Amino acid sequence: MRKVFLRKDRNTLRLFRLAPPIARFLLENSVDCAILGPFLPTRKEQAMSLRINETAPDFTAETTHGTINFHEWIGDGWAVLFSHPKNFTPVCTTELGAMAGIEGEFRKRGVKIVGISVDPVDSHAKWKNDIKVATGFDVEYPLIGDRDLKVAKLYDMLPAGAGDTSEGRTPADNATVRSVYVIGPDKKIKLILTYPMTTGRNFNEILRAIDSIQLTAKHQVATPANWKQGEDVIITAAVSNEDATQRFGSFDTVLPYLRKTKQPTA
Repeated sequence: MRKVFLRKDRNTLRLFRLAPPIARFLLENSVDCAILGPFLPTRKEQAMSLRINETAPDFTAETTHGTINFHEWIGDGWAVLFSHPKNFTPVCTTELGAMAGIEGEFRKRGVKIVGISVDPVDSHAKWKNDIKVATGFDVEYPLIGDRDLKVAKLYDMLPAGAGDTSEGRTPADNATVRSVYVIGPDKKIKLILTYPMTTGRNFNEILRAIDSIQLTAKHQVATPANWKQGEDVIITAAVSNEDATQRFGSFDTVLPYLRKTKQPTA
C-alpha cells in the first residue's frame, strides 16, 4: 500500500509525494495530518498534461507501414506526429495531402512525419485514395490506426473516460485530436500546436518552427517574431558581449537585453 504523509509546519501544510490536485483539495479543506493509501490514484492514473521538454510518451501501434514502436521508429532523428479526429473529413483530407506534398522538405531537415487518426488502419488505406483525388499527392508516410483511442489518451488529446473504441464516435466527439507534436532526437517534445476542426494547419509554419528549433538547439541564439531561414537572430542573455563578439563577430544592440546578429551557418 502506498502511503502519503501530510504534516503541519509553521501553520502551512506540506505535502509529500502527492499529485497537486489532491494536495490542493487537502490543503483547502484544512487537513492537518493524513495517511492515505489505496484510494490515491497511481502515477499512471493521475491526469497529466504534456509539456514542452517532457519526454514524448512511447507506444506500440499498428500503422499503414506495419507495427511500429514510436521511440525506435524516431531513431536518432526528429519527428512530427500530427493527429486527426476522424477519417474522411474534409479539412483533414487536405492536410494529409499537403503534408505529403512537402514531405521532402521535412526529410531535408532530418525529420520523419507520421499521422494518426482514431480509426482502424484498413480505413486509412481507403482514405489515402480520397486524399490522392483531392490533393494530387500520395500519402507515403505512415498513418497510425488508433481505434482503441490509446494514443489519443496517452498524448492527452482525449480524456481517460472517452471510452476504448473509435466506433460510433463522431468527429465532434474527437474534436481535440487536432494536435501537432515536434519531437527531438532526445525524444523530448519541442513544440505542441493544437488547432480547431475548422482551421486547416499551416505546415509551412511547422517547417519554419523546426528550422528555429534546430538552429537554436545548436547555437546560443533565439529567433524573433516572424523569423525565417537566413534572417537575423537574437543572441541569448547567457552570452556576454565579449563572448558574442568571439562567437558571432559584429552584432547590433537594439536594447540592453536585445542583441541581434547574422544567423550562424556553421
